Amino acid sequence: MADSPRPALVLVPIGLMAFASYTTGSGMRLLDPLLPMVAGEFGVTVAGAAWLVAGFLLPYGLGQLGIGPLGDRYGKLRVACLAVLAYGALMLLSSLAGSLNSLTLLRVFAGLAAGAVIPLLIAHLGDVVPYAERQAVIGRFSTGMVMAQLITGPIAGVLGGLLGWRWVFCLLGVLALLAGSLLVRRLGLGMLRARPGTAPAQRTLEGYAVLLRRPAGRWLMLTSFCNGFFLFGGAFPFVGSYLIERFGLSAAAAGLVVAGFGLGAFAYTRLARRLVGYFGERRLLLRGGLGLALGLLGLALAPGWPLVLLLQVWLGMAFYMFHGVLQARATEVLPEARGTAMAGFAMSLFLGQSAGSLAFGLGIGLLGYQGSFALAALGTLGLALWARTGVPVKGKGA
Repeated sequence: MADSPRPALVLVPIGLMAFASYTTGSGMRLLDPLLPMVAGEFGVTVAGAAWLVAGFLLPYGLGQLGIGPLGDRYGKLRVACLAVLAYGALMLLSSLAGSLNSLTLLRVFAGLAAGAVIPLLIAHLGDVVPYAERQAVIGRFSTGMVMAQLITGPIAGVLGGLLGWRWVFCLLGVLALLAGSLLVRRLGLGMLRARPGTAPAQRTLEGYAVLLRRPAGRWLMLTSFCNGFFLFGGAFPFVGSYLIERFGLSAAAAGLVVAGFGLGAFAYTRLARRLVGYFGERRLLLRGGLGLALGLLGLALAPGWPLVLLLQVWLGMAFYMFHGVLQARATEVLPEARGTAMAGFAMSLFLGQSAGSLAFGLGIGLLGYQGSFALAALGTLGLALWARTGVPVKGKGA
C-alpha cells in the first residue's frame, strides 16, 4: 500500500475527512426545501424540476463503477481531494446557472464528483486503520454524513427563504472548496502528481470481477443491495408522507419528526467503539437488524406521531449499528483494491435504493403504508438473520 499507517492518520484528522463528507453528502439533501423556489424561478412545476434531484443521484451511484478503480490506481486520498475541489467549483457554477437545463447538467457533474468522496475516504481508512479499531473510526467519520442528513435540509430552507436558493448553493460550494483546500494543505501539493498503482486488481475494472468471485464479496454486494431495497430506498423515504397522510401533520412538522432518525444516527457515532467492543460484529449486526425490524413494525402499528418520533430515533441508531458493520466488512473483502470494494458496496446500495423506492411505492398502492412497513419489517428480519452468517465470529478474515 502506498500510504503508511500512522503518519496518514496524523496527517489527515478524522474531523477534516468528516467535514469533506459533510459537504458532498449535503448535495443530496440541499434541494429538499429549495425545489419549489428553483422551479418557480425557471417557470416550471416542481415535478418538472425533479430532474435536478435525479440528475445528482444517478451519476452519484452509477459513477462508482469507474471511481473505485480510479482511486485504487491513482491514490484514494488524491482522487477524493480533487473530487471535493471539483464538487465545490461546480456548486459555485450552479449558483450562476441561467436555465434549468444548465443547472441540471451542472448537478450531473456535481453528483459524479460527490460520489467519489465518501467511498474512497472510507477505503483509505481501511488502508490505514487496524481492523480492530476500524468500525469505531468509521463511526466517527460518519458524523459528517449524519449531519448532512440531519441539518442540511432545515438550514437550506431557512437560508433559501432569507437569501434565495442561489446563495445556498454558493455557500455550500465555498464550504466544499474550503474542505478540499484544507486537505491539499495537509497532504501537500505533491499529492497532485499522480503515480499509478501496479497491483493486478487496480487495473481498469477487473477488481469487480475479483470481488464477485469471492464469497465475501458476493455476500457484501447482495447484503448492500437488500439494505438499500428494504430500508434506505424502501421504507425510510416514505415516513414523511406517511406522517402527513395518516396523522395530518404539515410538511414542516413531518420533517422535524423524520429528523429524529439523524439524532439516533448521531448517537451511534458517539457510541460506536463501545458497541463494537461489547457486542462484537455478528451480535451488533443482528441486534441492529432486529431493532430495525421492530422499529418498522412499530411504524405500521403506531397510534400517533409522538411514537413515530421515538421510533425514528430508534431506527437511526439501529440502522447504523447494522450499516456500520457492513461498512467495516466492505473495507476488508478486497484489501488489495479497497477503493473498488467500497465503490461496489456503494453502487449496490444505490441500486437497491432505487429498486426499493419503486417497490415500496407500488406496495403503498396495494397494501397501504401500514402493510408496506410491515412487509419491510419482515424482509429486514430475514436480511438480518441471513447477513450475520457472512460475518466471522471474531471479526477476522474476509
